[in-house]
Amino acid sequence: MDIFQAIIIGIIEGFTEFLPISSTGHMIVASHFMGIEQNSINKAYEVIIQFSAILAVILVYKDKLSPQNIELWQKLLIAFLPLAIIGFIFKDNIKELFSMNIVAIMFIIGGIIFLIVEKFYDEQKTHTTTIDNITFKQAFFIGLAQIFSLIPGTSRAGATIIGGLLLKLDRKTSTEFSFLLVIPVMGAVSGYDLLKHYDEFANLDYTPFIIGFIVSFIVAYITIKSLLIFLERFTFVSFGIYRILFGIFLLIYM
Repeated sequence: MDIFQAIIIGIIEGFTEFLPISSTGHMIVASHFMGIEQNSINKAYEVIIQFSAILAVILVYKDKLSPQNIELWQKLLIAFLPLAIIGFIFKDNIKELFSMNIVAIMFIIGGIIFLIVEKFYDEQKTHTTTIDNITFKQAFFIGLAQIFSLIPGTSRAGATIIGGLLLKLDRKTSTEFSFLLVIPVMGAVSGYDLLKHYDEFANLDYTPFIIGFIVSFIVAYITIKSLLIFLERFTFVSFGIYRILFGIFLLIYM
């Protein structure tokens, strides 16, 4: 992977990780068009730059990292556990699901679900309007919803946000909880992959990796801030439409 490719992948990761449009799906497509070989090193790079997502969330929500917010982190841990358990048990089966057709189909299904949920969603009837007021029960069920993100093209953010909306969280609260959930999820995934590919990094040129990481961090930070502003005026309908159109594009051209 050269510097240009690393920058493009970094932009895609930073932009799509927090949007309900599947970062993995977009990186698979971008790698295909740029001719990036899906070897262990390049796959590891895609996971490593996900650390940038963690740092971006930490910077935005640094006030939530104090010991006074221990209950919030207990809820995040509860939401993380279902994905961790199912992902570990079925990790080999999950790898077999990676195909462009599955990614495309899940883009379309996810888009349709967003449109249906938004059709019947009434923010005036929500009961949870801050992340501190999320209950342990809600956190657990959001964690169950997150399991669907193991299917390529589903989107971790999309699954958790939909789960939050169905549990009567308002859009901003559901999205912010999804942001914070990045920390345990991406921390575990990236940490595992670093250990798994440790020996393969010994003689690499780290320049593309470092540049891509920095680019991804900057884009991720801007995306987090921008999405919160976006949700003050708009819904997730546009994301649902985009998912459907992008999924159709993949089925036709990939």
